[in-house]
Amino acid sequence: MESVVFHLDERLANVGDTLPFSGHIDQDRYTLGEREFALPSGIDYDLVLTNAGEGILATGMMRAHVEGTCDRCLDPASFDVSAEVGQYFLFEEPEDEADDDDELEYGLVSAENDIDLAEAIGAALVMETPFVVLCRDDCKGLCPTCGANLNEGDCGCAAKADQERLASSPFAALANLKLDE
Repeated sequence: MESVVFHLDERLANVGDTLPFSGHIDQDRYTLGEREFALPSGIDYDLVLTNAGEGILATGMMRAHVEGTCDRCLDPASFDVSAEVGQYFLFEEPEDEADDDDELEYGLVSAENDIDLAEAIGAALVMETPFVVLCRDDCKGLCPTCGANLNEGDCGCAAKADQERLASSPFAALANLKLDE
């Protein structure tokens, strides 16, 4: 992801100072594992930077329209992501390292007095990407026998499998039994 660098200046010089920071990232795609997603409109973000004393706290929201592939039927799928962004940037590396169990994630303000918000925005996008992507909530997927898209109609494989299973059942002979005689 391209850098989203903000140069700290006198507007955030005092503890408690806040500054809104908004923008757009012209990112056209991202990957999550082996899956690739398109971002036709890029990523928009609205953040607030706050001087919290020991560092700068960046909080806010990011939004993106995402296009991918349906996990059930392999047709195109799209969804909107709206996620909270949160990252703390310390002015100095802490002297006392926290225990491994209490490890805090933070960034550092660079020697040039810059912070790069791209990682925080990208992490928010990845965290809100659904684990299972569907073209629609009631997607029926593909037939495991013939591979037909079941959203387009029934292929008949399920009915045929039911008939074959009933015919091979040891109770199939009872179907011809006439009880009224």
